[in-house]
Amino acid sequence: MRPLENIRVLDLSRMVAGPFCSMSLGDLGAEIIKIEHPGKGDDSRQWGPPFVNGESAYFLSVNRNKKSVTVDLKKEAGQRLILDLVPHCDVVLDNFRPGTMDKYNLSYERLTALKPDLIYCSITGYGLTGPDRDKPATDPILQARGGIIDLIGEPGGEGFRLPIPIIDITAGMQAYSSILAAIIDRNTIGKGHFIEVSLLDTELSLFLNLASNYLLAGILPKRYGNAHPAIVPSGVFRAKDCRVYLSASSDIRWTRLCRALGLDEFATDPRFKTAEARIAHRDDVNRVIQEKIGEKNAAEWIKIIESCGGGIPFSPVNTFDNVFNDPQVRERDIITQVHHPKTGNLSMIGIPVRYDGIREDILRPPPLLGEHTDEVLSQLLHYEKETVAELRTRKII
Repeated sequence: MRPLENIRVLDLSRMVAGPFCSMSLGDLGAEIIKIEHPGKGDDSRQWGPPFVNGESAYFLSVNRNKKSVTVDLKKEAGQRLILDLVPHCDVVLDNFRPGTMDKYNLSYERLTALKPDLIYCSITGYGLTGPDRDKPATDPILQARGGIIDLIGEPGGEGFRLPIPIIDITAGMQAYSSILAAIIDRNTIGKGHFIEVSLLDTELSLFLNLASNYLLAGILPKRYGNAHPAIVPSGVFRAKDCRVYLSASSDIRWTRLCRALGLDEFATDPRFKTAEARIAHRDDVNRVIQEKIGEKNAAEWIKIIESCGGGIPFSPVNTFDNVFNDPQVRERDIITQVHHPKTGNLSMIGIPVRYDGIREDILRPPPLLGEHTDEVLSQLLHYEKETVAELRTRKII
């Protein structure tokens, strides 16, 4: 039995942050009823290429373990259908702009009147308060607005966007963990919660020491490219055959690295002996390391460093194809397959955690648009076939 098998989630979210949250809940066994607009569906169904037999690879990546039910929330009959679903659900999740659920007559107050112990989670770009609460927000816009783009890149160069939707993903994680906490609390005291997650708030929480450096000491972060501001050496170097990343995060590791590279004299050199000295002579350290690393292939250095038993972090800078062929990745069995009615056997990244040593299988492939509409309406809500047919004729579902 999976931990959340007795939990049902009404998922009104779309795109990335909300769907990532509900997918994570579904991975733990929760029943996810994903509400999509008839004929169109989640916006990410149109994000491509690539498309696999008409299905967006982007959508497929974040919507496993869900049931798809199509409902037009703009129509009163669609709103009534949602109200019929709410008493059967433990959690409602949405990532509309502030005020949208009120406009649809589906406010938190109205939903909790139907189910007082409901857990409701709202994900928005800028939060439910503030002068910009109504502005549109996407992950790239937040990376610009919140400062991430200004942090990434080479010194003196332009800033860059992270190619993964890091803010959407981490906001989804915040929502996921907050919902789990609310479930625990509800099971203890019988009370639901209203949870608010903001992409901007989430982004700021990621800055950790950079935020502390500024808030406590007024120190603005600098761009270091692949280097580390407080660890030298730490960064990308070029071996004979490819780029590698190595890091010596303490004086002990620096000494061990020098021994492995045959640079024992530098372990005691006053310019390099301490972390503070290495930071002060960053360019000299990197020059010495680069000259040595360039003498051998990456595989040769890996053998030499591992034979020293020093625990020195060292890795080739892998391309994507090398990542998915990495023996460690294959051994972990994180890449899995699930049968999809249109794509056939669908390869995807599996559930990233194990319980009691077991990585659970994916229960459901990402759903086709509206695939479970009839099932949910007839089996959960006990709608008659004629009622379902009428709703479809009126394009409510």
